[in-house]
Amino acid sequence: MQRIITLFLCGLLSLGAHAGWDPNEEKNIIGEANLAIERFKAKDPSLASFFDQAEGWAVYPTVGKAGFWVGGAYGKGVVYQKGQVIGFSELKQVSVGLQFGGQAYSEIVFFRDADALQRLKAEKMEFDAQVSAVVADKGAAANADYHKGVAVFTLAKGGLMAEASVGGQQLSFTPK
Repeated sequence: MQRIITLFLCGLLSLGAHAGWDPNEEKNIIGEANLAIERFKAKDPSLASFFDQAEGWAVYPTVGKAGFWVGGAYGKGVVYQKGQVIGFSELKQVSVGLQFGGQAYSEIVFFRDADALQRLKAEKMEFDAQVSAVVADKGAAANADYHKGVAVFTLAKGGLMAEASVGGQQLSFTPK
């Protein structure tokens, strides 16, 4: 039932305006993604093992999230394979439950192996409530692990949001 609700809500979100990719924007988003990676590494040096061992990762420099009972989040990011830019991604999230406020954060999704990265490329990457993000902090990555081939880390940028909600994230992929 929870998966049905998540798919329904992500479907509703995808009906909204699709921002798409502006080729002129690609250079800026790559620069922002590289800065976000440096902030993550500075905050938690133990993330180095994820960068060294993962097949690839998607970096969303800024994800904006807001909610009042029903919430949503959106961000654009860069997809890397073995450290090389291979494309771009959009993150969409819908959640339902007790929530209010707004916040901005950065997010990195690591793909342990080629199969996990291929799921993103095939646009079959959806997260449900079972995949939880680890807040990047000194040593947090040392105890983090992959769930179904992915590991998610977030780093707060600003805002305040109180929530006890259930939702899902959907990631898209556009090759470079």
